[in-house]
Amino acid sequence: MMSKLFSSIEIRGLKIKNRIFVSPMCQYSAEDNNGKPTDWHTVHLGSRAIGGAGLVMFEATAVTPEGRITPRDLGLWSDDQIDSYADIANFIQKHGAVPAIQLAHAGRKASHDVPWKGNTTLTSDDGGWNVVAPSSIAYDKNSLIPQELSIEEIHKITKSFADSAKRAINANLKVIELHFAHGYLVCEFLSPLSNRRSDIYGGSFENRIRFPIEIVDAVRNSIPDATPLFVRLSSTEYMDMGWTIEDSVLFARELKSHGVDLIDCSSGGNSPEQKVELYPGYQVDFSDQIRTGANIQTGAVGLITEPSQANGILENDQADVIFMGRELLRNPYWPLYAEHYLDKSVDSWQNQYLRATPDSSPSFWLETKK
Repeated sequence: MMSKLFSSIEIRGLKIKNRIFVSPMCQYSAEDNNGKPTDWHTVHLGSRAIGGAGLVMFEATAVTPEGRITPRDLGLWSDDQIDSYADIANFIQKHGAVPAIQLAHAGRKASHDVPWKGNTTLTSDDGGWNVVAPSSIAYDKNSLIPQELSIEEIHKITKSFADSAKRAINANLKVIELHFAHGYLVCEFLSPLSNRRSDIYGGSFENRIRFPIEIVDAVRNSIPDATPLFVRLSSTEYMDMGWTIEDSVLFARELKSHGVDLIDCSSGGNSPEQKVELYPGYQVDFSDQIRTGANIQTGAVGLITEPSQANGILENDQADVIFMGRELLRNPYWPLYAEHYLDKSVDSWQNQYLRATPDSSPSFWLETKK
């Protein structure tokens, strides 16, 4: 029997060959402040398509220049950027995977240097920009104090999400994910710790979810009905008086009623004071609770590294798909080996790589060790 991990899944009529989804992982490799993917992205994302994943997602892609985490983030705020995505999306699709993209705005966590240069805050003097948020509360003592967004500015960002989604469709991207997690702008609106507004976008739960629901509606109305729409959510922020898993279940119900098809269940990122206990599959329970409580499809993510572990999550109905990040950075071809381990199959191997399958002749293995 075929394992659940390598069974196909259909979302809004889009068939995805297996349930291994490449998480959006920032590469900070755009050049010249232009937000365009480069040859690095072609190889990075293309390798995961050749490696057998069912869905390959572009990293967090800013809907405005000010919405970037770093000057080297990807962006889709201009029609001039479309073609640079289309070539990569076409390559991904040609090799059997579904091309997807995550659209994002970094909010108060914007204007930083790349991680390998210390992730330091950038001011206007060293190439940075003013940052925005629901309220003028900095992420930490080393971060810029953000400008509180006006209602007019909130509406402009909503439109930016919709416009970027249209561009993504024109670039042949087949799935859109909205980044509502990890302490970035929309997550900041959801949390009572970072949202201290007194207008219709702050205060009550209903007010704090207003902005993300408006984004979902705007995006859903700007893309074809057949295009799956995902949301990445911080299921909890691990803070007293903060956003909780119970909030996430209620919010997921609302998202489903507004046309969201799947919740990508992550956690944390909105406070430097969070306390997270890390262990294999530490976020799977969030996926399970949201899936059951909101009756919506979910993706599990976080320290999922073994084929039997990933398949077991699906078999136990704790998630519908598995998002994988760091493990696919370590080994882009993990799905090929997982399929052989679980199903004794090499069906996903590309013709050019067949000589390297685990089923290849013993003489080949001997030759490779010489």
